Amino acid sequence: MLHTAFTYIGNILLVIGCFFMFVSAIGIVRMPDLYNRLQAGTKASTLGAMCTIMGVGFLHPDWWIKCFLLTLFILMTNPLSSSVLARASLRSGVKPYKLVIDECEQYYKNEEEN
Repeated sequence: MLHTAFTYIGNILLVIGCFFMFVSAIGIVRMPDLYNRLQAGTKASTLGAMCTIMGVGFLHPDWWIKCFLLTLFILMTNPLSSSVLARASLRSGVKPYKLVIDECEQYYKNEEEN
């Protein structure tokens, strides 16, 4: 009985994870600039990867600890790497799409002078 419940939960999590990964891929293709693509790719793919890995954990209970640790690692590193890539792009001069006011421009100019 418990094995059947774990199988259903695991399969549902796998489908949800695949859906979010698909939405992430569409977001990366459809968004107009680097910053929007980073956001679409990071948010949806983080949730998609977490659901997929947790689904595998439910389908294979002996892998549960490994899947949980991998999920924590992805939860910590995906947003951090996205933030670092966005900051490096901003510092190197990649302009956001339809930018009206650049509030960071003065900050980076002062940082370069010092």
